[in-house]
Formats: sequence, structure tokens, C-alpha cells
Amino acid sequence: MRLQPMIVAGVMSGTSADGIDVAVTRIEVGRLRPKLTLLAHEGFPYPASLRRAVLAAMNASTTSTAELARLNWRLGLAYAEAVTATAKRHRLKLELVGCHGQTLYHQAHAQPYAGRKFACTWQAGETAAIASALQVPVVSNFRPADMFAGGQGAPLVPLLDFVLFSDAKRGRVLQNIGGIANLTAMPARGGSQKLIAFDTGPGNMVMDALALALFGKAFDRNGALAARGAVLTQVLEEMLKDVYFKQKPPRTAGREQFGREYAARFLKMCKRHSKKPEDALATATALTAESIAGSYARFVRPKMRGVPVDYIVSGGGARNATLMAMLSRWLEPIGCRVMAIEEFGMPAEAKEAAAFALLAWKTWHRLPGNVPAATGAKRPVILGQVTYV
Repeated sequence: MRLQPMIVAGVMSGTSADGIDVAVTRIEVGRLRPKLTLLAHEGFPYPASLRRAVLAAMNASTTSTAELARLNWRLGLAYAEAVTATAKRHRLKLELVGCHGQTLYHQAHAQPYAGRKFACTWQAGETAAIASALQVPVVSNFRPADMFAGGQGAPLVPLLDFVLFSDAKRGRVLQNIGGIANLTAMPARGGSQKLIAFDTGPGNMVMDALALALFGKAFDRNGALAARGAVLTQVLEEMLKDVYFKQKPPRTAGREQFGREYAARFLKMCKRHSKKPEDALATATALTAESIAGSYARFVRPKMRGVPVDYIVSGGGARNATLMAMLSRWLEPIGCRVMAIEEFGMPAEAKEAAAFALLAWKTWHRLPGNVPAATGAKRPVILGQVTYV
């Protein structure tokens, strides 16, 4: 199939379950790799009732078939409304949409069920709603093909990181801090097979859970509450002993590891050491920062061969000044320049949505979209399924 330039929208709703990001891109054929230009980005918070439903369904121990069917349909309607509003607001005519969907469950490693042992994943959101509203094809369900090729189905954003940010002279780390934090590391002069990518652990997930439980807020805006607290060193050291942080890449994480049960244990431990709620939030912020810095130091720094490293942060966590200050304090002494992705012309919340626009373009042209070095897959594969008009 001849590669065509296209206007493609990417749709992302992450593990924070706070809403939908839409990135509209122009994707063209470059000399060595695709060329992606961001044309527009919009964010749409979930209505409170929809967010409650999503959070209740994530890693739920009990629910009903009717509840899951309705949630799948309701998410599809929300995605369709968000993409339609973005296209209309910016007067853009879309040719293709890539929708990640809302992850309700991600099990990267095989576990027994009904007489078989397998890994599995589920991203909800009825994409026929988007195709019908926009009258363009929609690519979705990106993760399974990689998993059936022996990968973990994540991370999938490294393709975009490589296309936009690899550099001949400087090492680059793209650190996304959504509900879960993940990084893509690219040594200078390295091809995509030299790339290192994995989930570092909790991003905003534990911080958000504590902000809600202790202050009735969906998140700690700008890290202002955490800035008033003190890090509980004993709690931090104990939680960093979790076996996940020692596990070698490739690795993935989700609410299964760092969701409501983990946050409840974390808060209980904090309360044993301090009655001040700001201290618990400061400690959760430090957990995110130190697990990121520790992952870099343990698994990535030795591969960077002593060259200067740009540590580029995106996602909602990039808006948290307290978290960014902690990251700088731990990473800059080991040779990293910590910076927000806006310095490269990409809004912090737009990058993952743009990545699924690029992956959709790849799928449409029957090209592999996974990076086996990142996911652990045995081979490159074409990702996703297409919903036609």
C-alpha cells in the first residue's frame, strides 16, 4: 500500500481516569521515518458520574454484565463527542482516528483461568460511536496483537518518542507521568532497537487517591498540598522495597499493582507515622519521584555512555511543581537536565494521544507499530483493529 499523508486524530484516556485528550496530527512520509505535526489538542474532563463509573470498574472484584456493557457504550459516546468538538473547534477535516480506549484491566503476564494460562488486556469504549459520528474509520484495540507476539502490550508510545525525539548527540529520556509513570530512553546515535522503555511505577495514581481521601480533591493542583508536608522517610523506604521496583524491563504496571488497595495500605502506613495529611501526600509524591529516578539510575543510566541527557517530562505530572522539583533534585546530580515537553513544542497532555494517531496511521498502512525492544515481543506486528464507517 502506498503511504499517504493523512490528518489523523489520536484519542487517549489514561489510568488516572480523569478525562479524554484528543490530538489532531498531520502525518506525512519522511526520508527515514514518518513526519508528525501537531495541529490541535483539546482536553475533556470526564463528567463526575462517568469518572465514578470508570474508577469503580477498574480492577473491580465484582460488577455486572449490564454495567460493563453500558460503560463501554457510554465511553464510546464520550470519545465521539470529544473528537467531534475538537475537529469542529479547529475546523479540521479528519481522515482517520486512533482511539486507545479506557484500560479497565491489564494483565501483562500469564495467569490461570478456566483451565488455560494466558495474559490479557481490556480497553473499553465502543469505537463504532466515533466512526458513526465522524464518518471516518477508527483504529482501536492496539495492545492484543503485541501480546500474542509474546510482548506485554505496553508501552506503545515509544514509537512516537523515537520518531520525534531521538538525537544523534544527546541521550533522551521521555518520561510520561499519568496514572502510571513510564519512560522511553534513547541513547545518542541509537536506532529503535537500542531503545529502552518500561513502566517505572506509580505516577499520579497514589497521589490522586490520597488527595481525594484526605482533602476531597481529585488531584493535588500544582503539588501545593504536598509542598506543605514533610516526606515520611520510613514509609518511603519501606514502600520502595516493593519487588516491582527491582524487576528488570520490560515491565508494565497498572491499577492491579498501584490502585485503590495499594493506596489504602500506603495511607494506613503514613497515618502510623504522622497525623498531618500533607505529610502523606508529600510522601506519595516522593514515591513517584524516587521510583522514577531509581528506575533511571538502575536500568537506564549505564546505557547512556556518559553523554548529556535531556530528561523530558510529559503527562499531568509535569504540571506538579513539587514533583518536578523532587525529580530535578534526584536526577540532575547524575547528569540529567529535567525539562517539560512544552520546550519541544508539544503540550504535556497531548503526547500520548498523538502517539495513538501515529499508531493508527501505521495500522492503516499495514505497517508494524510495536517496538519489540520496549514491549518484549518476539517480532514487530501490525497493531489494532479497524472499525469502518
